[in-house]
Amino acid sequence: MRIHAFHRLYQHRLAQSTKPFIARGSKVERCLYCQVAKSNCLCDYQPDIDSDIAVMLLLSDNEVFKPSNTGRLILDTVKEGYAFQWHRTEPDPEMLALVSNPSYQPIVIFPDEYVEDEQRLIPVDSIGPQGKKPLLIFIDGSWREARRIFRKSPYLDGLPVLSVEPESVSRYVMRRSDNAQHLATAEVAALVFDQMGEQHLSATLAAWFDVFKESYLHSKSRSKSDQQRPVLQAFIEATETRSRSSN
Repeated sequence: MRIHAFHRLYQHRLAQSTKPFIARGSKVERCLYCQVAKSNCLCDYQPDIDSDIAVMLLLSDNEVFKPSNTGRLILDTVKEGYAFQWHRTEPDPEMLALVSNPSYQPIVIFPDEYVEDEQRLIPVDSIGPQGKKPLLIFIDGSWREARRIFRKSPYLDGLPVLSVEPESVSRYVMRRSDNAQHLATAEVAALVFDQMGEQHLSATLAAWFDVFKESYLHSKSRSKSDQQRPVLQAFIEATETRSRSSN
């Protein structure tokens, strides 16, 4: 398993905490990395693919502790990934340096309805000019928190914004939103990757999202049904098939 930036941020926040974060399902003994029950641990099946995209997660307060978080699934899938805790007045210097690095094209992923300056909105085919690597910035938290972060982060104000219009309602059932069109962070990322022409990356993340959802819900249930976890088995078989065809 590849330890990535989300895991490191989790461990850092855990070391700083003076009291435990009590979330739904807190009685479940979870893997510290994939956050499903240890008996259903997914770490051995983490995707292993290459891409020409970098991803940065900007997380709201305590989002890193929520077992239902799906931002970690993006960094499971994209090898060059970064995760930072959001601070309104004291942004992480490493995050600021990354956003200003001339080797990257930083792009905020956010709905256009919240973008006051429409000149910031860019079409997907404008991504990747002059050989710069796209650095896709996802604000990871509840929609109320995400809107606040988007409005109150001056270092994001001058960055281009790519908006995603969902074609169907969210398949995310672990956390409810008042708006069915509000997708989970991993669902948004899969749509963005697909629009960018990264179909393999998109399909892998979408499948990994379904695997996580199956195992997460199975961890919550006392039912003995579906012990074989068919979605996980299908993911494993597809991974093995791709591996054989590439050799």
